[in-house]
Amino acid sequence: MIVSDRIPAQLYIVGSALIQYVGAALAVVAFASVEPASVAWWRVVTGALVLLAWKRPWRGGLTLSDLSISALFGIIVVTMNASFYEAIARIPLGTAVSIEFIGPVAVAVLRGHGMRPRIAAVLAFAGVACISGLALDLGSTGVRVGVAWILLAAAAWSAYIVVGQRASSTRDGVTNLALGCAWGALVFAPVLGPRAMAATASWNLIAIVVGVGLLSTVIPYSFEAIAMRRLAAPTFALFAAILPATSALVGAVMLRQIPGVFEMVGLALVSAAVWLASRP
Repeated sequence: MIVSDRIPAQLYIVGSALIQYVGAALAVVAFASVEPASVAWWRVVTGALVLLAWKRPWRGGLTLSDLSISALFGIIVVTMNASFYEAIARIPLGTAVSIEFIGPVAVAVLRGHGMRPRIAAVLAFAGVACISGLALDLGSTGVRVGVAWILLAAAAWSAYIVVGQRASSTRDGVTNLALGCAWGALVFAPVLGPRAMAATASWNLIAIVVGVGLLSTVIPYSFEAIAMRRLAAPTFALFAAILPATSALVGAVMLRQIPGVFEMVGLALVSAAVWLASRP
């Protein structure tokens, strides 16, 4: 048994949740100088360079099917990241993640079995509704645009879970992630690359976008890729309910985005969903 298999898969999800939102909070700092979607592109570029150097997937031989699913996975990853960053540039981090959670819940409901995932999904949806419906000022144009972006991110997240698990079942998940990041960076380079060059204006900005790539892609996605290989998609999706709580915590500590009463009630409902979904 390799070392990574001795660690419970759920711990990889928890670690990913904490690390990636520290990276997201760091990305918010860069938004003043670089467009959010372009910061997301830098994040994927950094991930591609580090992971390709580590795994060197070309050594094992790549089929046309391998390249095709990796390209699809990469497009999904960039879409998810870019829309998420556009959202958190307009609405609080914890709120954005809570709404984005609609995507994984949909996967759990469609692919789960029995009443437990559906009850957990109802609790999770109630929490998301409480946070997004009562804590946001939807009369603001910026907030409405932010909600639209995070709904796109939710759809991409559900696709990420399904396609990522399929790809990880045929070869090493981190290798698939390396190929996906490379494809995503190349496909979106003509659109996001030119404006991303603003990050090269100073060494400070370069350090920030590289740090975002390491904290938000290389480390957490590697953890998730390992977990995907050992968890069914519904289990993975529902256990990810911890993300709203961790994102709210990181937002409060790093961005001073203190959650209100309705947000706290929503987080409690989501936590109940996590408890129910993770019972043996």
